[in-house]
Amino acid sequence: MLAPLDLGFTTLRNRVVMGSMHTGLEDRFWNYPKLAAYFAERAKGGVALIITGGIAMNRRAWLAPAAGTLNTSLDVPHHRKVTDAVHEHGGKIALQLLHAGRYGYHPFSVSASAIKAPINPFTPKAMSEGEILSTIDDFAKSAELARRAGYDGVEIMGSEGYLLNQFLCKRVNKRTDQWGGDIHGRVKFGVSVVEAVRRAAGRDFIIIYRLSLLDLVEGGNTRDEIETAAKALEAAGIDILNTGIGWHEARIPTIVTSVPRAAFRAATAQIKRVLKVPVVASNRINTPEIAEDILAKGDADLVSMARPLLADADFVNKAAAAKPESINTCIACNQACLDHAFSLERVSCLVNPRACHETELVYLRTQRKKRIAVVGAGMAGLSCATVAAERGHDVTLFEASSKIGGQFVMAAAVPGKEEFRETIRYFEHEIERTGVKLELSRRATKEELDRGFDEIVIATGVKPRVPKIPGVGHPKVLTYAQVLADRAPVGQKVAIIGAGGIGVDMCEFLLHEPEISLDAWLDEWGVDLTSSVPGGLREPKHQPPRRELWLLQRKPAGKRMGTGPGRTTGWVHKRVLERSNVHMMGDVEYVRIDDEGLHIRHEDAPRVLAVDNVILCAGQESVRELFSADERGRPTDPRFHVIGGADVATELDAKRAIKQGAELAARL
Repeated sequence: MLAPLDLGFTTLRNRVVMGSMHTGLEDRFWNYPKLAAYFAERAKGGVALIITGGIAMNRRAWLAPAAGTLNTSLDVPHHRKVTDAVHEHGGKIALQLLHAGRYGYHPFSVSASAIKAPINPFTPKAMSEGEILSTIDDFAKSAELARRAGYDGVEIMGSEGYLLNQFLCKRVNKRTDQWGGDIHGRVKFGVSVVEAVRRAAGRDFIIIYRLSLLDLVEGGNTRDEIETAAKALEAAGIDILNTGIGWHEARIPTIVTSVPRAAFRAATAQIKRVLKVPVVASNRINTPEIAEDILAKGDADLVSMARPLLADADFVNKAAAAKPESINTCIACNQACLDHAFSLERVSCLVNPRACHETELVYLRTQRKKRIAVVGAGMAGLSCATVAAERGHDVTLFEASSKIGGQFVMAAAVPGKEEFRETIRYFEHEIERTGVKLELSRRATKEELDRGFDEIVIATGVKPRVPKIPGVGHPKVLTYAQVLADRAPVGQKVAIIGAGGIGVDMCEFLLHEPEISLDAWLDEWGVDLTSSVPGGLREPKHQPPRRELWLLQRKPAGKRMGTGPGRTTGWVHKRVLERSNVHMMGDVEYVRIDDEGLHIRHEDAPRVLAVDNVILCAGQESVRELFSADERGRPTDPRFHVIGGADVATELDAKRAIKQGAELAARL
């Protein structure tokens, strides 16, 4: 992983590429100083080559109106701020040129054919030959401007279902002219772009092409077609082939936490065997050990990590220092990165709230050392305690249980969320590194807090809310904490009250075995890594559900019922629940619980669910016993600060908790 890569005219200092991720900062030039600081930290952290978020070459290429565009010399000085910041720390940077095609969220989008994307309300216009040729020229012009702006190269985005991928696949390309037909015609647009960029930017300029190796949609390409396209792109003059997996409209997960690590490396290894140019592996590579294994076994020449470098800018340096335990590992939750991106918010990271906020959330060394008590070692308390100690404060962290992690301990027990253990491991390391005094199995008292500390942070979290249902004290009834934390035994027929994120997690916990193998995951989702069939799709082999479940909520059932909180992950949860035959019922009135089971009223009719257990996932209540509050619930003593679930007990939100803890610690 740390070995240099010689491209002939330039050398990359190691094999780690920071893959493209749109942050939202690219779209407004007044944000480029922030974008420069964001990339500079990753270059300083040891990354060899950074690829920016997607930048359009003309207005029709926009992903959203007024998206970042590089097509005039007036744009160059703004981009120079970014490239100079990266070069100052010895890194290289490439501009990703992205044409959204039919994914453009605007009425003037274009594509190979006038076929609407299922994830977009706008129907694109089929491009004329003149528009294709003009677009090729625009790619070349943007590449030449990128060179003038100091970029070391460009990445041409031909994956994930964007325009060039739309031309490459029969799914969208129904053309009968020279830009359609067989794979040789369908790849012509991409090849022509590469050739034009090479002519405009020169030989000593890195050209990366991101090619979809698994489309994971009907009408996608076969392995032979993918290899034919890759060879044509190599002949056209690319320096590096980057790999993409799945279109945005694919109904198979590719980057969520339940996807096994490096799940698609075999597809990269196959394409590497037929090419001479270096090949990049991507998707769900989040530890140095995984990256090293891929490279050492010859499955790729470089590894691409985007979200892992949001989570920890110093990933490469920590790996080089043989300190993998100090890495803040990406858990692939998507809650602050992709969920923000698709909501047109600035991207950040759940486990690292400084990501894309480097100039705003700054951890300065304190000029006045304070004694600080943090009560509660959940995500909010851990974040606050470690940042405060890093700044030089004397911090004592009280935790009533025997281990740190709070609600994350329970989340890590859910199949597909095993990655959450990595965050707990990271905070264990940070506690030791920063010198936090950890007091486990210790309930802080009001008296000792009042007596011994300058600042007191209440991060005592939440407890499960017990709804007022007749019979709620029946032995059948369990809270989510009793099941996930205490591992209370659960029967074969179960009613789950509450269809939010915890209710969905409970379904996953009760339905599936933990940590399934890659082969089992590929079978479950019907993925053919060889793409011997179009799109890499095959008939799924679903495992029978372990239990019969009812997922219930008081409010009417909507399209988001059973999805959990994440925008980009919710559809995965819902699909799993649907194929596991979970009975999802909304507009439910809970009548009583007794030996017969759960009595409800649904669709104006009484009904009894003859279940073995009723599990309460109906929200939480803040734990706030350690301070006196005013009529608004705020502490009357100014030394007290309330964060995390103790502050707001609505749907559990680790993103808010970690950010709130860090921001408070930065102010103290």
